[in-house]
Amino acid sequence: MTVLAILGIGLLLAYANGANDNYKGVATLLGSGTASYRRALLWATVTTALGSLTALVLARGLLAAFAGNGLVPAEVVADPIFPTAVALSAALTVLLATRLGFPISTTHALLGGLVGAGLVASPVGINTATLATGFLLPLLTSPIVSVALAGGLYPALRAGRRRLGITRETCVCVGDAVVGVVPGAPGHTVALEAVTLPALTVAESASCQVRYSGTFVGLSARSVLDTAHYASAGAVSFARGLNDTPKIAALLLVGNVVAPGAALVAVGIVMATGGLISARRVATTMSRDVTDMNPGQGFTANAITSVLVIGASALGLPVSTTHVSCGALFGIGTVTRQAHWHTIRHIVLAWVITLPLAAALAATAVLLMRVAAG
Repeated sequence: MTVLAILGIGLLLAYANGANDNYKGVATLLGSGTASYRRALLWATVTTALGSLTALVLARGLLAAFAGNGLVPAEVVADPIFPTAVALSAALTVLLATRLGFPISTTHALLGGLVGAGLVASPVGINTATLATGFLLPLLTSPIVSVALAGGLYPALRAGRRRLGITRETCVCVGDAVVGVVPGAPGHTVALEAVTLPALTVAESASCQVRYSGTFVGLSARSVLDTAHYASAGAVSFARGLNDTPKIAALLLVGNVVAPGAALVAVGIVMATGGLISARRVATTMSRDVTDMNPGQGFTANAITSVLVIGASALGLPVSTTHVSCGALFGIGTVTRQAHWHTIRHIVLAWVITLPLAAALAATAVLLMRVAAG
């Protein structure tokens, strides 16, 4: 297995990660009508890149964890076949999910690859204690914590908004133009019936967007919330870059051919490219299909996600940004009773399949590469 092949497969995984994950931090900006697809994607790209650069300093612990250290013997980690099989299995799993529009966890796919490759490549198997406490525990508990926090925090923030006298209103828009405003947050049909629409062409359609009316510390409540929403979305994307970049870069360090810093930078660039080119299907699922949301709900979900993922990165815990961000949306949708449970069930099923699929692919890859090597 040549160094060039190892690097190519590792960067393929970085591309797949960007395609599946880059939009997750800013999906609420699109879903709530706060930003267009392109504007949200640009914001995600910039802030994710900043997170990737920060990983040069803050997230070196994840480099060691996702190289396989502690999970399998050191001699297995040093064998180029092992990291190559892990990267290839995770890349194929994530690319398949991206093609189908499912937001899955690259962390989960990597873990499946580590387990599958380790079981075949290691003469003593894998360290089950490290697997349970170092990987499975944070991965399984983080979405539960996220759902609970979102379900508890959003009602508190909503009550605080009402006490401040900030009210909701529904604006009826045609393209970028607001043609009417209805107090409160009625359903789309009611809002449209309350407004006289201008003549529409075939290419135009009317839509409803919830926004906030009132002031906060003397400033427009809508402007304050939009700024906070952008900041929280940027924080999630930053956290994702900080948490995911070293996990993938770890697979490029085999044989010490690439320096850790160079690996982190390369992965960050390719992740950004994957997001710019191939993010739209997962973006639609995350922003439209999990739950209906307004800017306040989107801000809440992002704030919870960013705090949990940044905290986990600082502690070297391999949580999944996907699981945390989706968990926050699940919690918001449950509280508001706007969750799309059909989509949520399919997403959870994709999560369940991710680990065994990646493990099977990694085990197969190890066997095939051993045969090819003679």
